[in-house]
Amino acid sequence: MASRHVPQEQNRGDAVGAVKQKVNMAVPAAGQVKSRRALGDIGNLVKLRPLDGKPLPAITRPVTRSFCAQLLANAQRDAAENKKKPMAVNAAKKKATVKPKPPPVPENATVIEISPDTQEERKSGSSSSSRNKKPQSSLTSTLTARSKAACGLNYKPKPANVVDIDAQDIDNELAEVEYVEDIYKFYKLIENESKVHDYMHSQPEINDKMRAILIDWLIEVHNKFELMNETLYLTINIVDRFLASETVARRELQCVGMSAMLIASKYEEIWAPEVNDFVQISDRAYEHRHVLVMEKRILGRLEWNLTVPTPYVFLTRFIKAAATPPEINMEHMVYFYAELGMMHYEIIRFCPSMVAAAAVYAARSTLNKSPVWHETLEMHTGFEERQVMECAKMMAVFHSVAKDDEKRKVIYRKYSSVTRGAVALYPPAKALLAAVMPLSS
Repeated sequence: MASRHVPQEQNRGDAVGAVKQKVNMAVPAAGQVKSRRALGDIGNLVKLRPLDGKPLPAITRPVTRSFCAQLLANAQRDAAENKKKPMAVNAAKKKATVKPKPPPVPENATVIEISPDTQEERKSGSSSSSRNKKPQSSLTSTLTARSKAACGLNYKPKPANVVDIDAQDIDNELAEVEYVEDIYKFYKLIENESKVHDYMHSQPEINDKMRAILIDWLIEVHNKFELMNETLYLTINIVDRFLASETVARRELQCVGMSAMLIASKYEEIWAPEVNDFVQISDRAYEHRHVLVMEKRILGRLEWNLTVPTPYVFLTRFIKAAATPPEINMEHMVYFYAELGMMHYEIIRFCPSMVAAAAVYAARSTLNKSPVWHETLEMHTGFEERQVMECAKMMAVFHSVAKDDEKRKVIYRKYSSVTRGAVALYPPAKALLAAVMPLSS
């Protein structure tokens, strides 16, 4: 700018004074000074201040920003060097001082000399002792134990015959070993809140056979879409809770199942199937808008409450307690009985943890495991053997008739494949069927 305002400094020399005179001559009328003076308020100008009371050297050229910064840096460096000099003198004085001699040693006293080797041995010994120390408990576990003690929730130690099923996962952060038992205690506490009551008598157009056909078809869709197990169990839970709270026409039943699986997929899956996928797999029995309207209707009726403990939540824990190390055939057999049980309406009266425990019991009976029910399972499931017998007997009966059921064979075919160990081809548990015979007669 032609009329740049330069501050007055005493040490700028004659050249700066000449520049000042030219600038003052170029300043316009008083009405225009205000707009020009504002340039000094936004940091366009840098004033140089003397350091340590010493005047800055005279400058014979106009001052720029970079030159100001250079002058400041030089002045600060000189000041720093001046401060270091007396410190160096003091350090030299300290080095020159002679340490006092130690007091004389008595003649009868024994003197122990420590060589550098012994010092290294001591250091290595201290490091090895620190390595051999027992790992301390984490802050979280300590605070949890104190909280339980303050609330009177000190649990009894585990019996000697109970296997620690979480010992192998101590270093696995995803296993949540410190919290897993409390999590499942919470699941057991709230599972009855979302438990479905007997609702079929309130449905005038559908019955338990229609529901079984729907569940069998949903399992086939779930298998074709290759969805996660959590999605299937949540889908069945949503279907039952909606049917228990609202009357559904027969023509809408399949749409209810499709919309329930769509909701469960959005909740559980990373890549959920699209609405058009469900429309096509239903052979276009419904349109795109029908699925979306039913989805909104279900969510409104359930009040968007989708975080519920399904049987799958308990199955993962109970399978771990049933076989340590894990057995793949045992796992497939448990899932076979669980899906077979959920397809039948009679199982709806049992809570999710009971369904999972009964599936484990029926699987171990079918695979001839001895003992069928042990203390580890009893502790983690919370059920004694006599409590799970009724539900396990029903599952054994369902297994015995699954092969001859022409309308609902998806589950039987699914678990007859080699990829799932062909566990459906195993003969049903004879002990459970024998216990059912006197009741039926």
